[in-house]
Amino acid sequence: MVEPAERPSTAGQRLSAPESYGVSTLEPGLRPPTQAPGRQVSIRVQLLDDTQEVFQISQRSPGKVLFDLVCVHLNLTEGDYFGLEYQDHRKMTVWLDLLKPTLKQIRRPKNTILRFVVKFFPPDHTQLMEELTRYLFALQIKRDLACGRLICNDTSAALMVSHIIQSEIGDFDETQSWQHLLHNKYLPDQDAIRDKITDCHRKHVGQTPAESDYQLLEIARRLEMYGVRLHPAKDREGTKLSLAVAHIGVLVFQGYTKINAFNWSKIRKLSFKRKRFLIKLRADPSQSAHHDTLEFTMASRDCCKVFWKICVEYHAFFRLFEEPKPKPKPILFTRGSSFRFSGRTQKQIIDYAKDSEFKKVPFERKHSKVLSNFGMSPQSSSFRSQVPKEGAMIEDQPDSSRLGHQAVSNGSEEPPAATSSTNGFHDTDRQNHNGNGPAPDPHFLNPESPGSEDSPAGSPHAVVNGNGSAHSQGMGGVAVLGQSPERQQLSPLTSPLLNDAGCVRHDDEEEARRKFPTDKAYFIAKELLTTERTYLKDLQVVTESFQSAASKEETFPDSVKTLVSSSYDPIHKFHQGFLKEVEQRLAQWEGRSNAHIKGDYQRIGDVLLKNIQGLRQLTIHLQKHSECLVELERACRSSRKVEAVCRDFEQQRVCYLPFYIFLLRPLHRLLHYKLILERLCKHYPPTHDDFRDCRAALADISEMVLQLQGTMMKMENFQKLLELKKDLTGIDNLAIPGREFIRLGCLSKLSGKGLQQRMFFLFSDSLVYTSRGMTPSNQFKVHGQLPLYGMTIRESEEEWGVPHSFTLFGQRQSVVVAASCASEMERWVEDIRMAIDLAEQSSSPNTDLLSTSLSDNKLTEDGGADLESEEELGGSRSSLERQGHRGNTTVHVCWHRNTSVSMVDFSVAVENQLSGNLLRKFKNSNGWQKLWVVFTNFSLFFYKSHQDDYPLASLPLLGYSVTVPSESENIHKDYVFKLHFKSHVYYFRSESEYTFERWMEVIRSATCSASRSLPSTRKDLY
Repeated sequence: MVEPAERPSTAGQRLSAPESYGVSTLEPGLRPPTQAPGRQVSIRVQLLDDTQEVFQISQRSPGKVLFDLVCVHLNLTEGDYFGLEYQDHRKMTVWLDLLKPTLKQIRRPKNTILRFVVKFFPPDHTQLMEELTRYLFALQIKRDLACGRLICNDTSAALMVSHIIQSEIGDFDETQSWQHLLHNKYLPDQDAIRDKITDCHRKHVGQTPAESDYQLLEIARRLEMYGVRLHPAKDREGTKLSLAVAHIGVLVFQGYTKINAFNWSKIRKLSFKRKRFLIKLRADPSQSAHHDTLEFTMASRDCCKVFWKICVEYHAFFRLFEEPKPKPKPILFTRGSSFRFSGRTQKQIIDYAKDSEFKKVPFERKHSKVLSNFGMSPQSSSFRSQVPKEGAMIEDQPDSSRLGHQAVSNGSEEPPAATSSTNGFHDTDRQNHNGNGPAPDPHFLNPESPGSEDSPAGSPHAVVNGNGSAHSQGMGGVAVLGQSPERQQLSPLTSPLLNDAGCVRHDDEEEARRKFPTDKAYFIAKELLTTERTYLKDLQVVTESFQSAASKEETFPDSVKTLVSSSYDPIHKFHQGFLKEVEQRLAQWEGRSNAHIKGDYQRIGDVLLKNIQGLRQLTIHLQKHSECLVELERACRSSRKVEAVCRDFEQQRVCYLPFYIFLLRPLHRLLHYKLILERLCKHYPPTHDDFRDCRAALADISEMVLQLQGTMMKMENFQKLLELKKDLTGIDNLAIPGREFIRLGCLSKLSGKGLQQRMFFLFSDSLVYTSRGMTPSNQFKVHGQLPLYGMTIRESEEEWGVPHSFTLFGQRQSVVVAASCASEMERWVEDIRMAIDLAEQSSSPNTDLLSTSLSDNKLTEDGGADLESEEELGGSRSSLERQGHRGNTTVHVCWHRNTSVSMVDFSVAVENQLSGNLLRKFKNSNGWQKLWVVFTNFSLFFYKSHQDDYPLASLPLLGYSVTVPSESENIHKDYVFKLHFKSHVYYFRSESEYTFERWMEVIRSATCSASRSLPSTRKDLY
């Protein structure tokens, strides 16, 4: 494959890459392609680090074989961004066609050197998953600067060169930096700005080579000449121009100034005829009905054809969902060119990155004297510091990445105590777990790693909250809480949560299980017990943990502390007594006393009736909970210190949900009592001893729910607006009276750059679209809003050729969006039409959601004005980016799972809360592991026991499917359900048919988003 005789070591060996681990860029996951038989020919390729390698290919091999050999040689997974260029016999620089035989394109292979260079320049470099890919892009930028192709002002040029020098020689040393600039040429006129380069370099202390690559690409992508390759031409008047192609479409330059751009969405057809290059545009409805045709004259027909081909490839790479299929061969004669793009499109690369894992490929930087950190792949982000340190911050995991597999034990930890025998499972002995296990295997630190998918610690994980845990931005699976990244002496092999050895059950132990009551009423009562335990823990978050944090801050208003204390402490005290009574009754029901023989205690209605009557006396406190929410938010807005207290508290592990949700828990608990009593009344015959008490308790609790229903609906909407406010940047006045949240979720927006993933937020008066920011806070950056008043909506799949697409026609602009599937499109269209009707019926004036700064700047889809100066690049971070807001909220889950959630779904989720013991099993593991599981807020939270104060892990369920295992899966147990999302599979086992049905019911409510539209009043939900 590579000639070893020419030099002592191959490039792969020099880059410390294992020879047998290459990945074909066109066939992901495969070994180098099999070559056709025949005589071998040597082809010389110059790489981006200026080294040359010789590859052996067959005479009849297509260009794809040679290109794959180069990518395999470099261990490059994202090779589709690159290409091989060479000078043909006409002295024209052309790209190697991957479908045609190589030797039919290169007539004199011995005298031709192919260059491996960047072919497709993406608008957002954070879409590049691997550090190696970013390094190669940085080398391309370095080459373009040196040859004068990348034109920019002196400030940007000096800043980029300073990052290149930082990656090559490390931190600033005046003598060393000066000597390095004397012996290396980075710019054609480098001497004129040498002082400015050194001034920039001295500011990069501590910056790693990978961080320098990121900063270099961040600056370069904002330049007008980024990725531009000029092709000389003339217009009809004979004016000298240059044509270029980019991700957005065809560009026209006069000199080095862009004077026009034709977006792909506006271009109907590209063609050439002899020396004339033709651009046919779509008709503009606002002007004449005829199609405009622009004509440019190039030097020759060959020049036209070369430019036309690269246009075809750019359009396919950035705009198509998949590689275009070849045209059928004509029977009689051919018309036109059969040329087509070959390779994965950008969407396929991003989807592949979401569904697969990238191995960390160690490599050396040829020109760098700095030790490269080999762990800069996205999946290792949880075990390193955040990068970079200036300008826009890189996210821990890019859009297309998933949750890292990080199972982190808590150092030295004792096994959990045996839980109460009120559960239906037999506790087996658990071995002690300590932190002295072996070092983490690489499979445990990379998502979807081969061989570890079904191992206990190989399951996908993400962090629940930010305190003492690493942030993971992808949403592929379970989230694990552990210690902070600074304390890495942790072994995933000893995790008490993820190690099956910690709780393996055997068949003989199955026989030894204690026999419990089989009556359905018993399991309904047990659901009351398990959910009451979780509810009491949630109350303690407010009455103990939060009040303790607030008392440490002197500036925290005493009035707010008193209000929260007086409103929640009586509720907490009451439910402590209620829980004790329920636990006592269940113990008697299960036979742990002689009372069950008489049958006096095999009921729960009397306990519920007594305590619900007592709870009615606390209605005055329940009515104050809305006031607590409003006053606390007001205090946060008026004092930064109070806001910091609340923000820091949300980062603690005990606050596993947004804090304001805990404030609404007492109101939500009334709904749970009502549903439990409805199931009891439905189960009991009218003659049963417990029926009368249950019916009386149901009447009392229904009256309370009806009394507090209005407050509950308003507070749910207010809480949701406040939660979204933390996820969005660029919005000043989201939570205003009269505004209702309706739906949030992912849609693809059609723009000049093609289909781009955007997060949409539908409110009762406007539709806001955003993209996820590249900051530690991972907030979503607002790109624009569409007022609903006067908006119309039209399905436009046939018009644009994009599946599941529809067009929104606003008063000021129109937007074309596409949903991920037909059902998602139906939900969005239905909700938007309903919201439009509400907006037109409303008499309140429209309120501009965008902040003043964004409105003044008229932020566009392209991200606003380009920033080139060092001051602008370094000062673009807002204070919000340093807040450390959790990156696994419902908004982020929807972003990564490409789905949506409505306010109806949130309301249904409030009712469908459940907790209890479950046995969990991975796909290929042998034992079942006993866990305390809490389902709330579309997620499963895992604990060792119900006594734990915070969860060890979580599993967001949006996008998952819940089914029953098939016979082929060999799960020979009763009451088992299966959760699966792509390659992630989990089995859960419940104790009875009733609990099995309840878990299936509540999980389906999260995995199958409600398709109902939001009614004008949601009384039917209560």
